[in-house]
Amino acid sequence: MQKSIIISGPPAIGKTTISKGLAKEFGLQSLSGGDVLKELAQDQGFQTKGDDWWDTPEGMTFLNQRKDNYEFDKKVDQKLVEIFQKGGVVITSYTLPWLVKGGIKIWLGGSKQNSAKRMQTRDNMDMENALSIVKTRFDENKSLYKKLYGFDFGDDLSVFDVVINTDGLDAQGVLSKAIAEVRKL
Repeated sequence: MQKSIIISGPPAIGKTTISKGLAKEFGLQSLSGGDVLKELAQDQGFQTKGDDWWDTPEGMTFLNQRKDNYEFDKKVDQKLVEIFQKGGVVITSYTLPWLVKGGIKIWLGGSKQNSAKRMQTRDNMDMENALSIVKTRFDENKSLYKKLYGFDFGDDLSVFDVVINTDGLDAQGVLSKAIAEVRKL
């Protein structure tokens, strides 16, 4: 069985891009924890089209609803744990690194300004709006996961095998570092 890889980090840091690149490089499947959560949001009547849905007013509304109902996140995490344990997959997830043992866990770090620049380019929005969304999503997720699981998202990086600072690197530079680190493990 091939090991699974988990990519975590703050919003808009490049997790999906790196996940897809690692999956291609090592012949693994790529799965976004956010996509599983979006499926549950669709079940609640949300229209979750597009990769940037989380950054829309509707996506932010769903994020706020999750503060009052942890069942969404628990269901997603339970499903991701099952998929992770089967092996052979690269998963992007905010929480999974703290919930499982084994595999390879990679944290993509960087400044909120760096994330906002990525979001600005990806979603074609102004920098002020992008920075506001990045800060809100990070703070809301950090608070949610502290209440739900008790860990300090973004502060406690002790569970990670690899930590990559993405500031000053383009996507290919981050991917090259991630590939090199995975080959060492």
